[in-house]
Amino acid sequence: MSNSRYLESCPIGCTAALVPSDIVLSEGALLYCQECGQLISQCGVERYWQSMQEFDDPRGTLPTADSGERRSRQNRKRLGKILLLLEKPAQEISLLDVGCSSGAFLSTAAALGFRAQGVEPAAKAAQSAIQTGLRVHIGTLHEARFPAQHFDAVTLFEVIEHIKDTITLLNECHRIMRPGGVLMIGTGNTDSWTAAFMKSRWRYFQINHHGGHVSFFNPYSLRLLAARAGFTLEAVETRNVHFYEKGDVAPALYRTAKIVTELLNFPAQLLGKGQDMLAVLRPG
Repeated sequence: MSNSRYLESCPIGCTAALVPSDIVLSEGALLYCQECGQLISQCGVERYWQSMQEFDDPRGTLPTADSGERRSRQNRKRLGKILLLLEKPAQEISLLDVGCSSGAFLSTAAALGFRAQGVEPAAKAAQSAIQTGLRVHIGTLHEARFPAQHFDAVTLFEVIEHIKDTITLLNECHRIMRPGGVLMIGTGNTDSWTAAFMKSRWRYFQINHHGGHVSFFNPYSLRLLAARAGFTLEAVETRNVHFYEKGDVAPALYRTAKIVTELLNFPAQLLGKGQDMLAVLRPG
């Protein structure tokens, strides 16, 4: 397998030059697209695929005991947004979760009555979801070959930062969605206070902590991506601010920083400076 750079160009189709940023990781400086502001890892092909192996695990991305209730609340909140946007009951909504892993989001959707199914390339994680009774296709979205205009809602949570050709992925989402449907995307926000303060310390950028993270979005690059794939970016919300990892600084400083970041969470939401970005797209 070649160890050339996994991403050789901007993954959302820009032709402008990629220049080194001031965020330097073990793979080298993140590259900055001069057209859209996308940040791109210099990770090699072998290292990328090696890091992706962490997802081929029976537990997949199931939450821990400590995070389970918080994750469940987040899932219910996102599904509630979909209900409001589509203006019909869950029982009438056909939903596809792309990159569903072991099915945490699908389980919540099914419990609320959605006609939900998923697609997941990591076989062990997908089998775990199937064994709980969820409907999951093992493989990529393109390999699933869903009919055109088949889904009312498609979700991509923590997926696009792994993808080399994001336009192709969104084109396929567009093909399988019904007119008036909702595409919901969750990813990190490089135009956040967290990214500006932490830079290379932000673990979201670090492939050793987050396998397969090679492509990093901001609201503008996400808007360009949406337009190029035939979508309209209808809404973007961001949340959460983070300045230090626990254990990286003295306990007193960590506690103080945590108080400060909690106070900053609300203004970060208002100003679009939160580290976690949730976008709603509509097919054109």
